[in-house]
Order: sequence, then structure tokens, then C-alpha cells
Amino acid sequence: MTQDLFTAFHHGRRIASGELAAVLAAAHAALSSDSVEPLVFSDHTGTLQSLAPPREVPASPGRGRPRLGVSAREVTLLPRHWDWLSAQPGGASAALRRLVEAAARAPESPEAARRRAADAACAVLNALAGDAPGAEAVVRALYAGDLGAFSCETAAWPEDVRDYLARLATPALSGAGTQTA
Repeated sequence: MTQDLFTAFHHGRRIASGELAAVLAAAHAALSSDSVEPLVFSDHTGTLQSLAPPREVPASPGRGRPRLGVSAREVTLLPRHWDWLSAQPGGASAALRRLVEAAARAPESPEAARRRAADAACAVLNALAGDAPGAEAVVRALYAGDLGAFSCETAAWPEDVRDYLARLATPALSGAGTQTA
């Protein structure tokens, strides 16, 4: 698995790209000279990263099972699914964990890669250029796989924003079948 890379923007200009520690250092340097907070994005998911250092939560010894980072959430399944899960070695939770781990290790399908790229580019677009002229048309082009419309609508945008979005969107805009020239 490759390490996720990050990109920071400040006032619509790219100020750093690379590993998270280096990008955060550049973002903190930009923050110290200005009151506008830089935006740091994951190049893989398009999610914004916090500039705040992670808070250390002291472990409180308590009764019961040790905290292993497990999150309890609700899962809604049909009765036949619960029956099958209950019959698996280790019970329903263990079976679900094995299924999720196997799916996470499986190669990403081309359609899933296109969707992930479109979602990442859309998240960044909303943060950096959501109010730019043609933003809605860019989102439509992105999900339609229309490279021509995407390029045309972003042509007048700031170069750093346009180039970063194009890089993130490339898998969504190539080989989608509905693409136009």
C-alpha cells in the first residue's frame, strides 16, 4: 500500500505537496504569516486535514474489556443474513470483520476508482472553487466523465486550483465511456 500524499493551498495557491508532515509544516508557516487558514487535502480522498496537532487522550483504566479501537455501530440485515453470520466461526462480528478485511484487500474496480476520484475532486472543488463561475457545470462534467466540458469550464480558474483538480479528476475523466473530446 502506498503512502497517502497531501497538498496545501493558501489564498487559492498551492503552497506544498508531499507527505503529511512536510505539508503541515508549510501550512503552519503560512498560517503564522496570515490569519487565513491554509487548506490541506488528501490527494487520495480529497478530505481536508486538520492543522491542529492530534490531541492525546489519556487512557483511563476501567472495568471490562480493554479498548482496542473497536467502534460499535448499528448494522441492519435480513434475518437470513443474521442466521448465516451467527453460524460463522467467532460469531457475527468476527465474520463481518473478515469480510471487510477481504474486501479492503481486493483490488479496486475501475468503476470504483473512477467514483473515488470524482468524489475526491468534487470535495476539493467545493472547498477551493465552489463559488467559481461554472462550478456546477464542472461537477456535472466530472461525474459524466466529460473531459472536454471539465477543461472548458475550468480554463479561467486559477492555475494551481485548475491543475490540482485536473490531477485528482484524471481517473474519473479517462475511460468513462461518456467522455467527449
